[in-house]
Amino acid sequence: MWWNRKRSESKADPHEAEDAAVKLEAPGGVHRNAFVLMGLGGAALAAFGIAGIAGIVAPVFFALVLTICAHPLRMWLEERGVPRGIATGSVITAVVLLLVTFGYAVMVAFGQFATLLTEYADEIKAWGAGVAQWLVSIGIGADEVSSLFADFDPGTVIGFVGGVVGGLAGWTTTLVVLFTMLLLMAMDAGYLPTLLRQLKPHRPLVVVSLVNYAHNVRRYMIVTTVLGLAQGLVNWVALTIIGVPGAFIWGLLAFLCSFIPNIGYFIAIIPPIVFAALVGGWPMVIAVIVVYGVVNAVIQSVIQPRVVGNAVALSQTITFFSVLFWAVIIGPIGAILAIPLTLLVRMVLVDSNPNSFWMRPMLGELDETKSIMAESDAAAKAARKARHTGTAGGRQDTAAEGPAATG
Repeated sequence: MWWNRKRSESKADPHEAEDAAVKLEAPGGVHRNAFVLMGLGGAALAAFGIAGIAGIVAPVFFALVLTICAHPLRMWLEERGVPRGIATGSVITAVVLLLVTFGYAVMVAFGQFATLLTEYADEIKAWGAGVAQWLVSIGIGADEVSSLFADFDPGTVIGFVGGVVGGLAGWTTTLVVLFTMLLLMAMDAGYLPTLLRQLKPHRPLVVVSLVNYAHNVRRYMIVTTVLGLAQGLVNWVALTIIGVPGAFIWGLLAFLCSFIPNIGYFIAIIPPIVFAALVGGWPMVIAVIVVYGVVNAVIQSVIQPRVVGNAVALSQTITFFSVLFWAVIIGPIGAILAIPLTLLVRMVLVDSNPNSFWMRPMLGELDETKSIMAESDAAAKAARKARHTGTAGGRQDTAAEGPAATG
């Protein structure tokens, strides 16, 4: 066989085999680790560059994701004979209406939150004092606890919220970039099917990667949005029934945090727990934890993985790291768009490069790996069963020989 021939050749002249291995692992006489270091350096430089223009990158990519999600509406209209211009206008109108509706809900939630903080300012101070006493009781120094809570004032939070609401005028540049890119991308998307057909004979793998990326992002975002709305509505109704103040705010927060994998649940549950503790004590806190736990377990742990399927072929470790990474690079919206951004990086570096296909299982594409593991587990189970059967048979033979030898 070829491996025996290679082995015999290496035994005949080990120096030539060593030189061939060096050539294979280090094309051009440069060690592969040098290329790895150069790649890491380029990635770091790209990350710092993106962070430097995060104010532009975030709205542009957000507009791209919205355009991808709204593209099926355009295709549906054009298939029914609607002119391309009207289809483009319909897509833009639908996306803008969604953004305006969501913006209005956020403004209402901010206003309610400011009112809520003013109303429960005394209770929040008392709760902070109770937490301080508890920290002292478990051994934390009283001086450190006093310095931690001395400057706490709910009024500062109210001022922060008011500053955010009043600073919406400062978002003018971001909103202009977002709506301009939406308009331009929606217009350019009309040429996209033809452009992909033109490109496919020359770069078929690139076209397939682009189509798969758009499909996966659309599936993930639409499913997450629908399930997030369901999660937010259920939490809103449940918190209203329980009697937690600000139920609408926490329902909206749960909807937003549904786009943040792994840690979104913990961010969404903290505020309602605090206000439940202020109003109803431990019984209400336990009720909130149970409601959020059941809703999160059913929607995010059972329904969402089955509906999304392989649209997000990323491991849990990479998913969690991507949330932290993109939040640092482009701000809070990076945590919400972490999955589409990471899928874009994967598409550019792995999916469109045939030499990088071997990396897919390590990134999270585990269908083949799970099949191999299942076969290995089945073989190991059969081997254990065979050993157990053989041991039991040996014991029976020994037990049968005992009386015969005695007789």
